[in-house]
Amino acid sequence: MVVGRAARAAQVEAVLGRAHAPAALDLLELAEFAWHDCYGEITPPDDVVDDILICSRGDLAQMIRVTRLAVEDSRDLRIAADALRAEDR
Repeated sequence: MVVGRAARAAQVEAVLGRAHAPAALDLLELAEFAWHDCYGEITPPDDVVDDILICSRGDLAQMIRVTRLAVEDSRDLRIAADALRAEDR
């Protein structure tokens, strides 16, 4: 299921808060550019964006780090996100 921009904005705001949501959305837009350049796809898959948000733990600086990881190797990001999901259970 593809997440629309409005739904994504609401999701980002829920994770990072209203004050940081605009910067986080800008970061995700930059990730789209990088993803396209690296993989030839318009945008990262929704599960990669979800992994970014989970691994950010609500911190914009951490989101920047994990967004870079997502573009470099989304498999490593998935491992980190799955570990956090397991922790939260």
